[in-house]
Amino acid sequence: MKKILIALLLLVIFSLIALCAKGQEKKINIIPFPVVATNPTVGFAFGFSPGFTWYMGDRQNTSMSSAVASLVYTTNKQLFFSVRGNTFLEGDKWNLLADLRYQITSQPTYGLGTNNRSVHPLVNNDDYDFSETHYLRRQEMMEYDFIRAYLTLLKKHEDTRFFYGLGYHLDVIYNINDHLLNLDKEPQDITNHYRYNTLKGFSPDGNTVSGVSLNAMFDSRDNVANPYSGRYAFASWRANPKMIGSTKSSSTLWLEYRDYFNLSEERPRHLIGIWTYGWFVTSGDVPYMNLPAIGWDKFSRSGRGYTSGRFRGEDLVYTEVEYRFPLQKNSDTLGGVIFANTATASSRTENVDLFQHVNLAYGIGLRVMINKRSRSNVNLDYAWATNGSQGLFISLNEAF
Repeated sequence: MKKILIALLLLVIFSLIALCAKGQEKKINIIPFPVVATNPTVGFAFGFSPGFTWYMGDRQNTSMSSAVASLVYTTNKQLFFSVRGNTFLEGDKWNLLADLRYQITSQPTYGLGTNNRSVHPLVNNDDYDFSETHYLRRQEMMEYDFIRAYLTLLKKHEDTRFFYGLGYHLDVIYNINDHLLNLDKEPQDITNHYRYNTLKGFSPDGNTVSGVSLNAMFDSRDNVANPYSGRYAFASWRANPKMIGSTKSSSTLWLEYRDYFNLSEERPRHLIGIWTYGWFVTSGDVPYMNLPAIGWDKFSRSGRGYTSGRFRGEDLVYTEVEYRFPLQKNSDTLGGVIFANTATASSRTENVDLFQHVNLAYGIGLRVMINKRSRSNVNLDYAWATNGSQGLFISLNEAF
């Protein structure tokens, strides 16, 4: 099963490469980007993450396409391989979104919701009696392998910036090693992951979510890598029926909005950007590790200041505001940012409501524009969170 999925992932990657090679303008700008970073999720990371920009048609009527690949190893013994891209075909008639990943990874989990209080026992079911177990109150480290293959194809509506279309999405999480789970002692140590999956009828060792989506997008940004103006809105309803491979049937809804407000006509890089998204389980049950969580967005940019997956729940709302400004009087090579983000998540099984608890993080960053034609940046951000976590985050292109 795993070999088939990996082969499928590689086939999709090669298909995307072949598709890009058919563009009218063959030149692809490649930004070699070595990775040396540290943040709460990976410890110290090293590898490379090249960025690519190109045009599939006349620049007068075709938006710039972009992709970021990544091959990274960390001191936490994690391996990340990914290709994530946004391709506009000639005349912007079609838009192809791709998110392809293979990871041997680990991360701590903290239960559901954004409250920091101790968890409360769930109602026992007929198969498991949790009344005598010990509920863990600290971070729970988990190791697992992860495969993701998302492909979404959108068609442009007449002469507008509105797109609509279908997508296929596959998430496979397997080889789970739940470090703090101990079923052999009395009382047993039960982790949030084990408890939730057991009560919802999922295996604690791994699960699959396979689904199709209906999508609508509005995109008037002047540049997808580093916008100075425009708006972006995206809505995706995803159905994950058991008949096409999901462990259990479910559905989810993703709603996202971004906007950019210029503060200077002479220096368009001087602006305020806002980003917000909501991610909701709309029917059925989703495995614990597939529930909405910060850092699990397409480019893993949400939640600077926190470890990936720090907040997780059946419902999640995330908002970020960033002030961007040039650092040179007559050049855009160097820039700075000040940002803040908030996250709130629910836990329907724990009776924690959305917006009942909101967590804040904030930080500063440096931008180095390494390709003025595509506006590609190298980002160095340092962020602090109100729960005490902090970290250095290094990436290509703007966070949103």
